[in-house]
Amino acid sequence: MNTFMTREALEQILDQALQDVTEQTAGVRLHQGDQPPGEDLCTVHITFDKGFGTSLTLCADTSLLARMARNSFHEDTVTQEDLEEFSKEYFNVLCGKITGAMYRATQVAAHFGQPVFYHGRYEPQGQEVQFVLTYADEQSEGAQLIHHVPCVQETQAALNET
Repeated sequence: MNTFMTREALEQILDQALQDVTEQTAGVRLHQGDQPPGEDLCTVHITFDKGFGTSLTLCADTSLLARMARNSFHEDTVTQEDLEEFSKEYFNVLCGKITGAMYRATQVAAHFGQPVFYHGRYEPQGQEVQFVLTYADEQSEGAQLIHHVPCVQETQAALNET
């Protein structure tokens, strides 16, 4: 994603989208901080398969995602299936907002695949972290939005094969 804009501009787009979508869909206000999420995590990952060769990962405290799901569904409790369904749909909406903002900034149309949900932390293979945005809410529950780019070694190897 950063091919057509500065890293700072990309970080700003991701940050604004995450804060807006989180407040609008789940009624939770997140602010940037430096306290990473705890040990009980869930991860949602998405790959941009057209327009940008990157991916995004959201790692968040399970308790934060569960509260967001309860707020969104207007329920007192949520099941593991509800948590997974909410997390994927939330991330889908977030990435839609990001691709819209990216298109306005770069005029490059992007497409992303289906979000994939994981219990625990997930690290995509063949990609490396370009930057991490770390968030906390008013209850000190945390989340990280991670922007991944293709590994330099794998990109060089692919170029050498052609």
